[in-house]
Order: sequence, then structure tokens, then C-alpha cells
Amino acid sequence: MTNQALNNPQGADVRPEDAPATARSFDFAYWWDRVGILVVLIALVALMVVIAPNFASVNNLLNIARSISINAILAAGMTFVILAAGIDLSVGSILAVSGVASVMTGIAGLPAPVAILVGVATGAVAGWINGMLSAYLALAAFIVTLGTMTFLRGLAYTMTDGQPIVSNTLSFRDIGNGYLAGIPVPVVIMIIVYVAAWFILERTRYGRHVYAVGGNAEAARLAGINVKRVITSVYIIAGVCAGLAGVIFSARVVSAQPTAGTGYELDAIAAVVLGGTSLVGGRGRIYGTLIGSIILGVLSTGLILMNVQFFTQLLIKGLVIILAVAIDSLKQRTLRLPWSRAIAAQAPA
Repeated sequence: MTNQALNNPQGADVRPEDAPATARSFDFAYWWDRVGILVVLIALVALMVVIAPNFASVNNLLNIARSISINAILAAGMTFVILAAGIDLSVGSILAVSGVASVMTGIAGLPAPVAILVGVATGAVAGWINGMLSAYLALAAFIVTLGTMTFLRGLAYTMTDGQPIVSNTLSFRDIGNGYLAGIPVPVVIMIIVYVAAWFILERTRYGRHVYAVGGNAEAARLAGINVKRVITSVYIIAGVCAGLAGVIFSARVVSAQPTAGTGYELDAIAAVVLGGTSLVGGRGRIYGTLIGSIILGVLSTGLILMNVQFFTQLLIKGLVIILAVAIDSLKQRTLRLPWSRAIAAQAPA
């Protein structure tokens, strides 16, 4: 059973020629899925080059790439969760706890690779808890991750006594501040994460299972997919990404910050939705998430260069997120139309 069939099982019964001529000439959902977000990014970059001073300088572009890397890595993990029709509000808190764990391990004198692994493993355990509670106890993911978000934030404060732990001799600081062939290390890691995520989602059976579970969990179960295992695994992946982002964040600021990652979960969700992944699951692409993260980074940097006040930046970013959700809703309505299902059924993957 294909993902398309799982998403639109009735679509095969609708012939493309049944669609009105005007509808066949332009399918908003189809084109937005494939190139819409890229057009938005190009237009935004062109606008910032014109109105924001020094936006196109090499140093600024490298700073943008470095600044988006942490949110982009968080969003990569969030993409798996949302594709499986879930949500994870705890990734910001997982980032904080993972960063604290890695810094404390480094301060204890253990080698840098061990400190990094401890941070990533902390994220994986937190994701596993989210997944087990959501999949095997059938608790609402929104409530589960809201609870773990609060718990893990409290844990980060408890581990640090509410104060930042600074270590100027942090053994893995290069992972946040170093360069590899002239490219910031966080950017290199971000690229590796997205290549791996693309391969998993687009070239493996597991990736097809994630889409299938998000499109129609009951149909996926009847097709022989272990739905609970898939749901648990996507939360673990999100936790691993959050743990890795926490390690990078701590290395960049050379300290353990209990407040790290506050509000990052919303930026990650915004990047995923901006990138075209449906909040109801089953539809979306990982490269869209990367473009969504770049859009948010370009927007933030451009507003800073234009000396736009912070609270005005929040207003603009909020409007962008609302617009992204509205477009997603419009797309879902369009996809429910018979002519749109017919065109989608005939479109190349």
C-alpha cells in the first residue's frame, strides 16, 4: 500500500479529466508543495538585500547559517514527529537539560566525545519517555510533551541551582565555535543531519512507515506496520536532535544555561509548517523544513540589521507563523477537493 493510497484512498476513483479545465491549469496545493516555499525564500532574500544594509556580506551570511543551525536541527527532528501526526512541545527543554548534562560531564574531566554522547543520550531518553507515553499509554501528545516540557525545564534549573555553569576550558567548545574548511562546525553538523533525515524519510522502508502512520494510522496498522513502535521512534529521533542541538548551544556559549532553548519549540514547529509539512501528518518533505528554518533566520537577521525593535520583530514573526498555518489549512481544504485528489494522483512523486 502506497503512502498516497493511505492518505487519499478514494483518490484512485476520481479521474483527472473530471476536473474542471480551470482547475487543471493551476493547482495551488500541488505547486505550493513543490516550489512555493522556495519562491518565498528567494523573494525574502532579494528584499533583504535591497533594504537591509550589509545583508549580503559573507560574514553576515555565515552568521545567518550559524544562527539557524540549532533551530534547523531541532526542526529536523520535529519533522519526523509531525509527519507521524504528533507534536513535541518539549524540545526546547530537552535542549536545556542535554546541554547541562554535557557541560557537567565535560567539567567532570571526561573526554569530549563522552560529554557529547551524554548530551545526545539525554535527549534520546527524554524522547523515548515522550514516545512511550504517547504510543503505549495513548496519551495526547500535546499534553504529554507539555508536561515533560515543564518537568525538564525544572530539572535543568535543579541541576544548575538556577545559575549558569560557565567553563572557559570546555573540552567540546569547538563543536559550537570551530570551523571546518571555512564553514562553521554547527552548519556542517546541520547539513549532515538533513542528509541523514532525507535518506531515512525518502529512501528507507522506515521512512515510508512514518508517512503511512501520519496519513492514516489505522490503515497503517492493518497494512502490518507496528504503529506504536514508529510513534515511539519519531519522538526518540526528535529527542536525539534536541540533545545534539543542546550540545552545540552549550559549546557555543561555553556554559550550561538552564534557560537555554526557551521558546525554541515554537520556532521549530514554525519552520516545519513553513516548509510545507502538514500539521495533521502524512505530508511534507524534510528539505522544506530546512528552507523554513532559513526563512526564519533570514527574517530575524534582516529585521535586526534594519534596527527593528525587538517587540516589533515578535509581531512580524507571529504574523508569519499565522500565515503559514493559514496556508496549510487552505492547502488541506484544496486537497479534499475531488479534482485536486485526481491531479495529485497523476502527479509524479
